[in-house]
Amino acid sequence: KCDDLAEAGQWSILAKYLSYHGGLLFADGEHHRASADCIMMPFIFGGLLEIAAVTALYYGSEDRKLFCGIDTGLISKSDRFDFGKEFELSEDFNKISHKRDYAAHSGRVNGIIYNSKLNWLLSVSRDKYMQWHCCETGRRLGGFQANAWCIALEFDEDSKHIFVGDYGGSIAVLRVKDNSSSLAPVTTLQGHSGSIRCMAWDPDRQLLFSGSFDRTILVWDIGGRKGTVYQLHGHGDKIRALHYVRDANKLISVADDGFIVTWKMDVDRAETKEWLESDSCQRCDVPFFWNVKQMWNDKKIGFRQHHCRKCGKAVCAKCSENTSVMPALGFEFPVRVCNDCFETITDEDRQTLATFFDTKCGISYMNYFHPKHLLATCSTDRSIKLWNIELVMKDNLS
Repeated sequence: KCDDLAEAGQWSILAKYLSYHGGLLFADGEHHRASADCIMMPFIFGGLLEIAAVTALYYGSEDRKLFCGIDTGLISKSDRFDFGKEFELSEDFNKISHKRDYAAHSGRVNGIIYNSKLNWLLSVSRDKYMQWHCCETGRRLGGFQANAWCIALEFDEDSKHIFVGDYGGSIAVLRVKDNSSSLAPVTTLQGHSGSIRCMAWDPDRQLLFSGSFDRTILVWDIGGRKGTVYQLHGHGDKIRALHYVRDANKLISVADDGFIVTWKMDVDRAETKEWLESDSCQRCDVPFFWNVKQMWNDKKIGFRQHHCRKCGKAVCAKCSENTSVMPALGFEFPVRVCNDCFETITDEDRQTLATFFDTKCGISYMNYFHPKHLLATCSTDRSIKLWNIELVMKDNLS
């Protein structure tokens, strides 16, 4: 049926047919990952159907290996397994050969990473597990259980650190130790108020980028080992995908708000100040509405508490009447600042450190092709768009 639809040029019907039956969509490039709602492909392989939907995809061009995570049908409660499947593509991309199945999880597979040098396969799932397999033997090497659904995955080949983002908003940092024989938990990164949706990794400066449903991007300085975290605020809805472009030192992010944002990461950024707590305004000392004692003593009505995004102090509305962008602190949108801090912000401090492009439609996934600086996006309007972003990147390209 796939071949008949392809010969007839019924591509939209074929895509729906493959999607319904769990077929594979494939994008050519260096390394590609995709989620269930947006598997991209200029090449379609007919006849390769699964009994469940494809929920994760990874392709490595070095050895033309394709891995897909699927969500199998429920046979019985004790017999439900989500397999990772390994395929190999021919040199002309006209043939795909099934190599091995990995019975790795008991829940939907949300993310896959394959490392060709180490011959490792990493996967995360809704069963709250991160699993680690050897692709040479198919043997399971280890695993890690999180406290919530495992959603996102990143891996650093040099230090052999694994990062697992979960639905609870935490990121588990793991390290492979003892000559690749076991996993050791290093720490847990907590900073998001929503579930982790995506992550990206800068191997040069060892920066971990995490995007969340709380509309923020956090930049974790793993290499600095001082717990430094930078915030990036530029989206008005859930973050869906991140990609770091090494040669341009820029981070690309997309979200449900329909914006494609490129962030300059070769600039000096500062940590966002923690919000201080107080029973009265730290500028004019008027009581806040819960401070009954001071309201009684001063014979004043209490006010609502606000916070200055620059100094972090608790202030009243009268002492924070101004707003300003502060790109160095990650605020590309105007945010509340106290009157004193507002006077110190210069025009140079307001210069944007990001580029925004409105696609007019929510974006569910993206994929970046380095050689030609092409960005493919999957939108909620059921369209796949291809963007040439070379001009956006060229100011940093060597």
